[in-house]
Amino acid sequence: MKTLDHDAAWAAFLARDRAFDGRVIGAVRTTGIYCKPSCPARRPKREHVEFFVDAAAARAAGYRACLRCLPDAVGRDREAVARATALIERAETPPTLADLAAAVGYAPHHFQRLFRRDIGVSPAAYARGLRAKRAERHLKENGRVTDAIYDAGYSGPSRFYADAKERLGMAPSAWRDGGRGETIRFATLDTPLGPMLVAATAKGICRLTFDEDVAALRGRFPNAEIVPADAAMASLISGVLTAIETPSAMPELPLDVRGTAFQEAVWRELRKIPAGQTRSYADIAAAVGQPGAVRAVGTANGSNPIAVLVPCHRVIRSDGSLGGYAGGLDRKRQLLDAEGARGEPALDL
Repeated sequence: MKTLDHDAAWAAFLARDRAFDGRVIGAVRTTGIYCKPSCPARRPKREHVEFFVDAAAARAAGYRACLRCLPDAVGRDREAVARATALIERAETPPTLADLAAAVGYAPHHFQRLFRRDIGVSPAAYARGLRAKRAERHLKENGRVTDAIYDAGYSGPSRFYADAKERLGMAPSAWRDGGRGETIRFATLDTPLGPMLVAATAKGICRLTFDEDVAALRGRFPNAEIVPADAAMASLISGVLTAIETPSAMPELPLDVRGTAFQEAVWRELRKIPAGQTRSYADIAAAVGQPGAVRAVGTANGSNPIAVLVPCHRVIRSDGSLGGYAGGLDRKRQLLDAEGARGEPALDL
């Protein structure tokens, strides 16, 4: 937290939120001790606490470290995670959790928790995300699929195609070539919020947006076969309309979305927000284990390709104002009003 939000910091201390460890330090004037948010000690009165961006700042102000929660150790944890991500990025094949933990001097199960807290995903998921992005880059450069498999660090085709099915949605060769050989079905819906484009691959909905048309879809997949929706897509269309008209009855619909590991972590958190509630960008950043990444959360929120079903409209600013929305603030307000959302974000720390 380079710029301190003192209310969010106090809420993190009250909740003993480990996600804020290493992001903010709380110091107690009456004892002269500074702690990390997850410290198990009894909480002092708010007027006795001041906050610092790190332990060094607290020490410079004359405070000493708590012997119970050992807040200075958090910095070592962050450095270990940074070293581990560098090791993963340099490795030709993903290191095992045991090897990674040993390299940075931690027990595997403990380091797994530290890594997930800082990065938002496990070391294995982080490595898979890197490999998938490398494969996408090689495919986009019009390299052969077989070459992309090994250049990206996969041990063989089977693992690559398993990841591709999960992350790319369509065949790797189709991803490389603008959707060539892939069929994407679409429909333009007349909804209470205005026209919406819904498009789906065989796996699920790949795009749900306001004010887009088939030309925009063709621009994203210039070589795919773009065809009108058929009877098999009727249930998806019906589910989308239900999600808009009756948010509390939003059905579980298959989605075909892809992004970076961070984007996918943010989108997963968005889907956890119940209808009628909101979260702040800071809440989502904390939930994915990166409390300082509020701007990055905003960017990932804005990159969401599936409106309503991945409810980015439920994320607002910490002061209760709406913030941005790709479909326009009027639509965001209508969506929240239809859900009976409160005017202020509900803390979920």
